[in-house]
Amino acid sequence: MDWRSLGGVVLVVCGAGGFIGGYLVKSLIALGERVRAIDIKPLSDWYQLSDEADNVQADLRLRESCHEVLSQASAVYNLACDMGGIGFIENNKAECMLNVLINTHLLMAAKDHRVSKYFFASSACVYAASKQDSTKGTALCEKDAYPAMPEDGYGWEKLFGERMCRHFSEDFGIATRVGRFHNVYGPYGAYDGGREKAPAAICRKVIEAKFSGREYLDIWGDGNQTRSFTYIDDCIKGIELLMKSDVAEPLNVGSSEAVTINELVDLVEAIAGTQLERRYQPSAPLGVAGRNSDNSMIRRHLGWEPSIRLREGLEKTYSWIYQEMSNALGQTAHEGNEKTSNQNPTIPIRSSK
Repeated sequence: MDWRSLGGVVLVVCGAGGFIGGYLVKSLIALGERVRAIDIKPLSDWYQLSDEADNVQADLRLRESCHEVLSQASAVYNLACDMGGIGFIENNKAECMLNVLINTHLLMAAKDHRVSKYFFASSACVYAASKQDSTKGTALCEKDAYPAMPEDGYGWEKLFGERMCRHFSEDFGIATRVGRFHNVYGPYGAYDGGREKAPAAICRKVIEAKFSGREYLDIWGDGNQTRSFTYIDDCIKGIELLMKSDVAEPLNVGSSEAVTINELVDLVEAIAGTQLERRYQPSAPLGVAGRNSDNSMIRRHLGWEPSIRLREGLEKTYSWIYQEMSNALGQTAHEGNEKTSNQNPTIPIRSSK
């Protein structure tokens, strides 16, 4: 549905074809909002597609595209970026840095179109790496982003984006809101292709082992790295509360339930009813040693805290990935590509554009 032809204001979700963006579009529509959904990918490649939205394919790295899609916008949600898991961001730093073009041009267009509110999806990668060198998983509060020394590439781009929002608010009166996401996961997210986060990657590896009869899985590092993981429903609620608030400074949107990667594997194995040999890969991309979210500020300002425990969220995520991979395996067999009975089946891998 093209709201531009009907008149009236709309909420613009940028990066709507991605994981978090797709959920946000559905949530806003459920609240009765008019939504324009934007992504660089063809509509057929969007993770979720809402027919009730005005769905537009556009390259937001281009200034003219940003001006066009923000017509009639009352608020903008900028979740558009080229990113992925640690393997992707470690090996594509320049590509990650180019995301700054999206935020810059969207903010300029928001100023010109007199947009009242603007949300920027930041990341826990803005935090100084020196404060994350222990596997104990230090709980990072918002002030720990300075003195600035974020993760190279992606972290610097996000921190610069936060400052851009601050200065556009100060200079032009746009009410900017910033959420620092901590490892968001859930169904409909990437689970292969290099852009997946640890929960989805571990689920996929365990499922591959079950389908193929393989008795091991590979783990990047020694498994002692510590992280916290935020279920998608909690993330969406945090975004909605933040946009309704008068909190101008960045806030963590994350879980404080820290686990090691080994413990994450334990949980997925328990859900799958299996136990596999672990083959550690110390030379693989690792990221920081430990990270957790201090939710004191968002709890105090918004009354928000995660409602989904890690085990519950993993069960939902595992179930969805299992069904996706099972369906793909069945389709492969239907097309005549099934291996003979004395061979292990090939596990089909979907694209994660």
